[in-house]
Amino acid sequence: MAATPVPPQAPPKPTWDPRRPEPPFPWLRPTIRIRLTLLYGGMFLIAGILLLSIIYLLAANALKVGSELPFKVLSGQVASDICNFPSDPSSTEMNHAMNECVNLQRQHALDNLLSRSLLALLGLAIIAFAFGYAMAGRVLSPLGRILRTARAVAGSDLSRRIELDGPDDEIKELADTFDDMLERLQRAFTAQQRFVGNASHELRTPLAINRTLLEVHLSDPNAPVELQQLGKTLLATNERSEQLVEGLLLLARSDNQIVERKPVDLAEVAEQAVDQVHGEAQAKGVVIRGEQKPALVQGNGVLLERIALNLLQNAVRYNVPEGGWVEVTTEIQHGQAVLVVANTGPVVPAYEIDNIFEPFRRLRTERTGSDKGVGLGLSIVRSVARAHGGHISAQPREGGGLVMRVTLPV
Repeated sequence: MAATPVPPQAPPKPTWDPRRPEPPFPWLRPTIRIRLTLLYGGMFLIAGILLLSIIYLLAANALKVGSELPFKVLSGQVASDICNFPSDPSSTEMNHAMNECVNLQRQHALDNLLSRSLLALLGLAIIAFAFGYAMAGRVLSPLGRILRTARAVAGSDLSRRIELDGPDDEIKELADTFDDMLERLQRAFTAQQRFVGNASHELRTPLAINRTLLEVHLSDPNAPVELQQLGKTLLATNERSEQLVEGLLLLARSDNQIVERKPVDLAEVAEQAVDQVHGEAQAKGVVIRGEQKPALVQGNGVLLERIALNLLQNAVRYNVPEGGWVEVTTEIQHGQAVLVVANTGPVVPAYEIDNIFEPFRRLRTERTGSDKGVGLGLSIVRSVARAHGGHISAQPREGGGLVMRVTLPV
């Protein structure tokens, strides 16, 4: 009887372990604690040796070892230029005068030693602080390199790496772990971008085919009226689906920071958006006005135009039936570029302002309760503004309508 063959097992998947194996002698590893201990201990030892040497030299200079006495015996008389001795003293008076003279000299030596020691201590303190500041900067320079790389990564430059050289201490381990994390993040974002691109193609293609078939069917003059009406309804539904797919893909792309930035004038962007919405505004009887002053920013022109276009479309579509207007202004305020879109319209409660920026949320309507859009316009505006390092705010206008304010860094 033949033995049952054992199916081959797949090799185990490698797992990423940020921890490194411990060296055979961990106490010999040049960790940052050991390096700082040796640094400050060595500084203290050197400073102590210097201070003792200076005190010894000052004491030797003050006591003047090997120098002559401050008095002399001349013809049985004691004479001195420093001390005062009696002219005809007794032995007791002479001993007392000599003691006073020696004590006076000692006091002068101690005072001189104290003053010079204080000056030496002040000089050593200045040198120690300067040396400590320089050495601390040298020790902490890898942290500054990590910080600069982290700031570059915050701007979505995931290709940056620290690649820190030096001793294998805690700071290098932190830098290497950070580089490994950036590598994994870059792979994840690359996979996300690839997925968005593939999804864009896979979702657009069947919708485009459906639209073409429906348009061909509607172009047939012999088609029954019921089928033509059904075709128009399906065509409108297909168009709505296309808008939804485009909005979702744009929202997914704009959630990240903008890597490639070019100078873009908000005034030109607003004028192009006004030209695109002008026909729809005329059909609804809405007047578009406002002054567009130059406001140069660094960003993506297509996405910035989407901001202005979405705000204008909302302002025109959600307006009053008669006598409505939309005001579009651009300018530089407090060092930032500002785009303001104000419009007449229904009264908007203040507590509903935050809801209008959520996907598929509209004021007082359900998700499918309106044919004016797919409910992603303001979500895309907020996402694109954040990707450019700016923000958008909305506030109800007195008498009805909204005032949308987009602020972008210049």
